[in-house]
Amino acid sequence: MADETDEFRQRVSDWYEANATRRGTTDPWAVNVQTDPDEAAAHFDACRAWQGRLHEAGLMGIAWPAEYGGAGGASWMSRIEREIARDYEEWTGFVGASTAMIGPALLRHGNETQKREFLPKLLGAELTFCQLFSEPGAGSDLASLATRGDRDGAEFIVNGQKVWNSAAQHADWAFLLVRTDADAPKHRGITFLLVDMTSPGIEVRPLVQINRSAHFNEVFLSDVRIPVANVIGEIDGGWGVARTVLANEAAFIGGGPKTPASENLRTLAKQAGRSDDPTVRQELAAVISRERIVGWMGEQIQQAIHRGEMPPMDPGLIKLMAAENKVRTGNLAMTLRGPAGGSGETSETLWSQAELFGRFSISIGGGTNEVLRNNLGERALGLPREPGFSKDQPWREIPR
Repeated sequence: MADETDEFRQRVSDWYEANATRRGTTDPWAVNVQTDPDEAAAHFDACRAWQGRLHEAGLMGIAWPAEYGGAGGASWMSRIEREIARDYEEWTGFVGASTAMIGPALLRHGNETQKREFLPKLLGAELTFCQLFSEPGAGSDLASLATRGDRDGAEFIVNGQKVWNSAAQHADWAFLLVRTDADAPKHRGITFLLVDMTSPGIEVRPLVQINRSAHFNEVFLSDVRIPVANVIGEIDGGWGVARTVLANEAAFIGGGPKTPASENLRTLAKQAGRSDDPTVRQELAAVISRERIVGWMGEQIQQAIHRGEMPPMDPGLIKLMAAENKVRTGNLAMTLRGPAGGSGETSETLWSQAELFGRFSISIGGGTNEVLRNNLGERALGLPREPGFSKDQPWREIPR
């Protein structure tokens, strides 16, 4: 086994060395924020192209079955590839994130035709996907969603509005939740669909954020016709598929960037002459420890997913911890920069501001901190559910 592991590690290392850029050759203060729409589109295309190259090299979907476009390898191979990839600049960005969300759901819930049709294109980034889940009145309580899917023969006619949809202006397809039975309890009348984003009746409107980027969008669906063949899982049984996606999303969001924030924070501490300050050192130690814990939890979850097993911990835990880490890193960065953190255009200032602003998106995306705490209390700790409407009450009878 040792020889096989060493041989695989060497092969992957050689490929990255020949095809990628080693970390450290570019600006460590660079932030992944595109405020210009053309730059954002170019970044998306670059991530898509990189994922395509990884797939051609057999390094995308390493542990996925070969018949669905994967490499048919072992889960330990995926772990080694991720370890090596951290030393290089190129990455798959949101394209890889959406693959990590919808791919396992298709593997687990899709039929054979759907797996053979979509999974190879997903891995090779021939098709890219966005998520159409949250709505203006259904974010924290996603199962209360109101977007309708009315059956018309071999199609559903969909009407409604979605919001906070990452990269919806760039993606080819979307995975979508719709209400198909208003008389069923809210969790049992939802259907999971795949939809072509070029379908007539879909309008995407970007939302400008505090950092001036427009990564999120609102999406309007007006009489959009979607084939029944695009249902993943069972009609009215889409909540289970959605749970699979949300578990993978939480784990991916919590995975963090390739370059830990602690590395730049140490540099800021040196620049400020506070490397020996006990308070700063204590906070740095907490950041470093929490980063490593989050990394370990993410690794355990990803390995379980690749093995087709249930995660050893609730994925919401890693996402919640990552959100709290972002608050710590943003606060410490601004403390170390002092007045310079609030003005100026230096790389250190822009990075510090990005850390500060980043707390908002990560504390909302993939489920708010408050909802995740409730879920952890109920699912992981077995605490009593919060008082509310009966889970068995028909959706249309629940006041909104």
